[in-house]
Amino acid sequence: MSSVDRVGRLLNLVPYLLSRPGILVDEAAGDLGVSDKQLREDLELLWMCGLPGYGPGDLIDMALDGDRVTITYDAGIDRPLRLNQDEALALIVALRMLSETPGVGHREAIERALAKLESAAGEFAEAPVAVRLAGNADRLEEFRRVVQRKRALRMTYYTATRDETTDRVVDPMRVLVVGGKAYLEAWCRRAEAVRLFRIDRIDAYTELDEPAAPPAQARPTDVRDGVFRPTPDLPLVQLRVGRAARWITEYYPCEEVRRDRDQWLVSLRAADLGWARRLVLGLGGHVTVVSPPELVAVVGGEARAALDGYATRANAAAGTSVH
Repeated sequence: MSSVDRVGRLLNLVPYLLSRPGILVDEAAGDLGVSDKQLREDLELLWMCGLPGYGPGDLIDMALDGDRVTITYDAGIDRPLRLNQDEALALIVALRMLSETPGVGHREAIERALAKLESAAGEFAEAPVAVRLAGNADRLEEFRRVVQRKRALRMTYYTATRDETTDRVVDPMRVLVVGGKAYLEAWCRRAEAVRLFRIDRIDAYTELDEPAAPPAQARPTDVRDGVFRPTPDLPLVQLRVGRAARWITEYYPCEEVRRDRDQWLVSLRAADLGWARRLVLGLGGHVTVVSPPELVAVVGGEARAALDGYATRANAAAGTSVH
């Protein structure tokens, strides 16, 4: 039996057992169409599954009383997995994007999964959604040709971490794909360092007559652990995070994640505090800034300004309704 089949069975096993507390293991095995041995192996695996963090309070828990089993903590898997139309379409779109990403591995497995999902989704899977790699494959090839021509570039680039657009001259080195996104690696004359520029954020560029000439100290970036590599010189941000925002501990590299009752204390490095400000404000009431003090002040000021704006509008609306 493939690992894919086993994952599907495990996702359905928890809600099945929840609805049948104290069921005999051999009876459950018969209902699920597996051997007694296989079901016991599945139960052993479930003990190691749960919510991110994977501490004792996060893992699926159960009680085995002789040959009877009862789920005592379900980690949120309390019903069989069923995708609604929007969820299925989102998966189809994501798989189509992966299938068109140059350099991605296991393409045959992706295409098989996509074919199964499209077959199960039926007609709505044929929705006219054009899916392309960010900085699509055509543009990826365009920049590969730019690198091959070995010319310096003058380009307009949007920097998301600072929410600003800049003009700079770069010496292209190579094009690469990391995490499904295409990058131009180049020596940036403005920063006097090697930089990775996301191709979909290059708004415009012009090839110059001068040849690309990265200096001797320019070295390719090690991207085996991702594009962002936290260093001790970057600002350290400490947050108190609720369950709804816990996903950031999986998405961003963190130096420390510590549970405190129903919240988590999270420490992570930020490229700059402007990026951290936008992250925190986007998470709303699910996160509180602990430090640094300047980030606490900025976020608190913007939050108060937003509340004042709501109050002003509410009062204006109330006055209008009275008249």
